[in-house]
Amino acid sequence: MPIPAGAAARRIDDLIAAMTIAEKAGQLSCFNDEIRPVGAVFNPVVNAQGAAAQLAAIRAGRVGMLFNGYGVAGARRAQAAALNSRLRIPLVFAADVIHGCRTIFPIPLAEAAAFDPGLSQRAARAVARETSAGGLHWTFAPVVDVARDQRWGRVAEGAGEDVHLNRLLAAARVRGFQGPDLKRADALLATPKHFAGYAAVRGGMEYAAVDLSEAELRETFLPPFAAAFAAGAGATIASFTDVNGVPATANHHLLTDLLRGELGFTGVCVPDYDADRELIAHGYAVDEADAARLAILAGIDVSMQSGLFNAHLPALVASGAVPMARVDQAVRRVLALKEALGLFDDPYRSLDVRAERRETLRPAIRRLAREVATRSIVLLKNERGVLPLARGAKVALIGPFGADRANLNGPWSFAGAAADGTDLATGIGRFTKALTIEPGSGVHEPSPGGIDRAVAAARAADVILLAIGEAGDMSGEGNSRVDIVVPPAQQALAEAVARVGNPVVVLLRHGRALALHGAVRDADAILATWFLGEAAGDAVADVLFGVAEPAGRLPVSFPLATGQQPWSYDRRTTGRPAPDVEPMKPGAAHWRDGADRALYGFGHGLGYTAFALSGLSVVRMSPDRIEVGATVRNIGGRRGEALLQLYVRDRVASRTRPVRLLKGFRRITLAAGAEAKVSIELSRDALALVAADGRWRIEPGLFDLWLAQSSSDPGLAGYCEVTGDGFV
Repeated sequence: MPIPAGAAARRIDDLIAAMTIAEKAGQLSCFNDEIRPVGAVFNPVVNAQGAAAQLAAIRAGRVGMLFNGYGVAGARRAQAAALNSRLRIPLVFAADVIHGCRTIFPIPLAEAAAFDPGLSQRAARAVARETSAGGLHWTFAPVVDVARDQRWGRVAEGAGEDVHLNRLLAAARVRGFQGPDLKRADALLATPKHFAGYAAVRGGMEYAAVDLSEAELRETFLPPFAAAFAAGAGATIASFTDVNGVPATANHHLLTDLLRGELGFTGVCVPDYDADRELIAHGYAVDEADAARLAILAGIDVSMQSGLFNAHLPALVASGAVPMARVDQAVRRVLALKEALGLFDDPYRSLDVRAERRETLRPAIRRLAREVATRSIVLLKNERGVLPLARGAKVALIGPFGADRANLNGPWSFAGAAADGTDLATGIGRFTKALTIEPGSGVHEPSPGGIDRAVAAARAADVILLAIGEAGDMSGEGNSRVDIVVPPAQQALAEAVARVGNPVVVLLRHGRALALHGAVRDADAILATWFLGEAAGDAVADVLFGVAEPAGRLPVSFPLATGQQPWSYDRRTTGRPAPDVEPMKPGAAHWRDGADRALYGFGHGLGYTAFALSGLSVVRMSPDRIEVGATVRNIGGRRGEALLQLYVRDRVASRTRPVRLLKGFRRITLAAGAEAKVSIELSRDALALVAADGRWRIEPGLFDLWLAQSSSDPGLAGYCEVTGDGFV
């Protein structure tokens, strides 16, 4: 976000000089929008005011921003109230637009499966255009938490377990949301969150404590934020949790030393919902005044929903507990944000009723949502060549999600309407009229006679499609799970149907990687279909019947069992590694009842053809970078896409290193029988590690290289050497 200069800077200086401490506190106060509520309940009710009281507070200069409202008419009422305040400072309108506003796209985790930063940028740009037309300037997205524990509910909101993929998608989403110019009416200020380490909560439990080494924090959790800030993100949100015993909302080391000092962030730092007040429950603040003091001194610029800054900053400044200079610094950042959005010159920017009508649910954005949904689907397994299905096949669609629209969108679907979506039955019905639909069970509870009806339908079908998995409210904030399995009622349904003996295809609906067991794991084919949004039914049907190639790859590893969590492909090596050929070797690293591996690892995904790699070589070398290449050949019977992935491992280092780290990837589409040479660039800087002193360093030595089709694929192996002068 640009730092104001010239006339803009003078305008901000003049406003700060004219403001009372109460008006300054008002600019630093953000509240749930009660003038134009969106309908969905996203947070616990705290400090509710009502529309009339909120409008009065705006006119009194006690509100700087509103969030999670929607619609131009209500926004114009609120902005008119702000322009009737003494200093006429406009409001900024924000919302948790995580994967779509009215048009709902796949959850971010699903979109990450496309391994396509360009697609993510296009999706974010389209979402920004629709969202801004609905009277919003600012989104509390993207989530850039690197998530290694699938029990954690908010895995659904981010880009998965890998640092490199998170970095690329963080930057792409910021560029997409914000566009080329924040002052444009269709720009949406981006907010990478949650700073920092939020996904490392104890036991995968939402809001729990986080204990992280400085090296892990810097190597794993900070790089996606750095990428988002480099792409121009103008705001960030602090984590709910404590980090190493200090709540993030009051953590000066995080919010000032790291965020401002090391990362050079100059934008606005917001706490999460009511998180400043929650410092009391943490046992870190004595009372509300103490909580407000701790938060603002740590580096928080805005109080969200609690009202603590309005209530206590004037007295804290008067007593000297909070310097006026710190308050002015926070106010300057908030006013700079409004300046960057062009709100001082055009307070009614993005508040055009005609644009709202024109941009909402446009055919173009809905086509893009379908494209993203299709490219997000991952084919985990396809035995006996069950897929793709033949048109007209006799299909039994069994499971609670077959004709269900309520669970298409998943968590944080903001202003989306379930009725806008296409369910699986409708999508599949485009390809076959010989379709029987039988729920068989509820999500969590058996249905009386449901299994019997499902078994009868399965016997009469050529192929069984099992639409099972998680409901939309089983992922997202506050939805951590102790056991990440298919709910027992659905598992029992799967076991009964599988015993019929006809081919079974599992259409898995989920917001995280799941531990698959029994008939679900052993099905002939498994599609990871996530929460794909409004286009779910059409996208899944297109892949099932071969109109579209399954192009997705896993951004998270599917574990063998829940007890492996947290687990990621890039775990560090051990002194007793288990050999691939004997993963349960006595004395090697494994569980008594399970190997140290995934059922389906990061980067895994099949298509309807197959590819072979050969001829690993260094195509080009300079001291600062090399290009690693190979020949890719389509050895199957139809056109398809390969995703070539480059992994590295530092053989010997001052800190033990991951067994593999993704450092690049590249897609290629080839006709049946065709081949092409493909190369991926590796920079010397990508080989750096955080040393014992907390600094990034490139240590000379040998680095193993793999060009592979997943993190668990042996692929083609080689190595390179780095000296103090670079690659040699």
